[in-house]
Amino acid sequence: MSAKARFLQKLQDQKPRSATFNTKAEADIAAFRQRISTLQETMEAWLAGAEVRTETTNTSLVEFLIGGSAFSVPGIVLHYQQRSIRFTPIFLYGQGVTGCVEASLCTADNIQPLYRLYMRCGMRDDWTLCPAGTLSVKPDPFDEEAFFTLIASLLPG
Repeated sequence: MSAKARFLQKLQDQKPRSATFNTKAEADIAAFRQRISTLQETMEAWLAGAEVRTETTNTSLVEFLIGGSAFSVPGIVLHYQQRSIRFTPIFLYGQGVTGCVEASLCTADNIQPLYRLYMRCGMRDDWTLCPAGTLSVKPDPFDEEAFFTLIASLLPG
């Protein structure tokens, strides 16, 4: 093998291999993890310069639609003074939905669900959201405006 061929082979070996999955569920779990991590990065960019601290948590989910298997998924917590908003993954599969995260306001004496974010809802592949406790046929897009509306309760008063 020539020096050039060895170099090119070694270069090829350095590239990360694309993940292959045995099942659709494995691919959906990987996508859910990745999309939550990307969501946190987006939130951090939106909060640049604000005095809100972000934290990554770890949540264990059991999905009965894939045989009751347990898997871990990252969650997100936004902290401001004594208040926080937790973005907690709550399920992978639901009716017409893949990936659901509940956003809840946490204070010293109360936890109040605010919204649910959906990774894929129907034909939409972007994050969408609905107020907690409602079933909306047409969830709203989760964008910067929706994010700041969601976290407004983080500020006391």
